[in-house]
Amino acid sequence: MRSLLVYIYAALQILGSVPRLLTIDKKAKSVTGQKQDELYFETPKLVSQRVFKKTGSTIEVVGQENLPAGPALFVANHQGLFDILVLLGYLGKPIGFIAKQEIKKIPIIPQWMVKIHCVFLNRSDRRGAIQVMNDGIENLEAGHSMVIFPEGTRSRGTTVHEFKPGSLRLGTKAGVPIIPVAINGTYKIMEEKDGSLQAAHVQLTICEPISPEQYEGMKNQEIAVQIQQTIEDVVIPNGRIL
Repeated sequence: MRSLLVYIYAALQILGSVPRLLTIDKKAKSVTGQKQDELYFETPKLVSQRVFKKTGSTIEVVGQENLPAGPALFVANHQGLFDILVLLGYLGKPIGFIAKQEIKKIPIIPQWMVKIHCVFLNRSDRRGAIQVMNDGIENLEAGHSMVIFPEGTRSRGTTVHEFKPGSLRLGTKAGVPIIPVAINGTYKIMEEKDGSLQAAHVQLTICEPISPEQYEGMKNQEIAVQIQQTIEDVVIPNGRIL
């Protein structure tokens, strides 16, 4: 019953955002840059917080002092679908994602995603994937922060799968700080019971940035290993599965 109520609540929140989008479109014409990003981001942030709280879950955010003033590439582990809501709602900075092309079939949500500078990936189109990478780099160079999940799929638990290094090109080519983000507990909300929602405590840890000066000369594979180890040290302290 909880699951059905949360899904209905989420759908109503998304439907209710349509008039808000039209209003923001008008306001956005008078501002640019970071102010415009914040204006568009506020609604996805609030909707994400409301849906997350509706599950009865709680969240602990650690390391917000590590957020840079400018754009950054946030690199996170991927435990479950609620990772996206947690990042939108509680990271503390406007962000865009590299999202699956299939999301475009969902009503309303893609319109908001375009506004917050998400890019859509068709995994079967190799040439298109290169364009997506270039679009992401351009977003970062233009001052818009991005999030990637280099595992490529949900782990559905505390195991951190091998990070694919290719996606880190977004950060290294754009020359922005790369920030590891450890997410722990989201899999318990949905994946632990095969889609049946339950309350959980989630910890979102923003780790210390890796500056361009630090990763200059490093291979993407080396950076990926370093970031994965940093996240594992938070999610699986002392090698113990939580």
